[in-house]
Amino acid sequence: MERTDRLSTAFYALSDPTRRSILARLAAGEATVSELMKPFDLSQPTISKHLKVLEQAGLIEGGRDAQRRPRRLAPFALKDVSEWIEPFRQQWEKRLNNLDSHLAKAKFKEK
Repeated sequence: MERTDRLSTAFYALSDPTRRSILARLAAGEATVSELMKPFDLSQPTISKHLKVLEQAGLIEGGRDAQRRPRRLAPFALKDVSEWIEPFRQQWEKRLNNLDSHLAKAKFKEK
């Protein structure tokens, strides 16, 4: 899959607050569908649909441990998203640093 397609799929998956909550939970460790259902007032099929979107985006992966089928974050799951966002983060950090510097100089001139 092309990088832009992966990004679109990842951003789509991240656009839903339930899926972001599931990712946050999986950041703490793997979990089964029933464990992932607990904080939500959603049915098992609905949670499974969210998990399918996250899996298709490559953000999580399923495993098999006897009868359990735990889900976990995929290695390097958010790498493409992070790499795409990084130049924007750097640009805004530079702008905010320049603003801080400007305000410090203006404050110094007032004194």
